[in-house]
Amino acid sequence: VQLQASGGGLVQPGGSLRLSCAASGNIFTFNVMGWYRQAPGNKRDLVASITSGGITNYVDSVKGRFTISRDNAKNTVYLQMNSLKPEDTAVYYCYVLTRGMTYWGQGTLVTVSS
Repeated sequence: VQLQASGGGLVQPGGSLRLSCAASGNIFTFNVMGWYRQAPGNKRDLVASITSGGITNYVDSVKGRFTISRDNAKNTVYLQMNSLKPEDTAVYYCYVLTRGMTYWGQGTLVTVSS
């Protein structure tokens, strides 16, 4: 299984970015996809996840600002990030949990700064 993430970059506070992550390979129909992030000096923390059935989960700090969605036909997960804050600055990693295994994308840097 391979994942390819894209969409990171530099944005001003209050701005928006959309991350995408396409998975390929042997992915079971039922799976969970999502995003973690890791800021410098911090551990990697879950941001949001979505099951193949569309059930979503968000960390409290992004609720109401971030929206996770997916296209099952393309095995692609998206993270729409609005009202970005400097504390959202981190490397964002997508993942897929399938057949009891977790696979990771390469990470994409999001920098929120004026």
